Amino acid sequence: MSIATVSDADAAAPRRVRHQAREAVALMAFSAGLSAAAAVAFLLLSSLGH
Repeated sequence: MSIATVSDADAAAPRRVRHQAREAVALMAFSAGLSAAAAVAFLLLSSLGH
């Protein structure tokens, strides 16, 4: 006889591919935005240095 509850079974369920894909897209968008912001910051710093 098992004493596991429904909430324990749901917590152990594997994540859906759709959720993983959404998180991957969000991470890629964040990374691209951060890279673009860093590039603009370096461009502004280099233009101020001249």
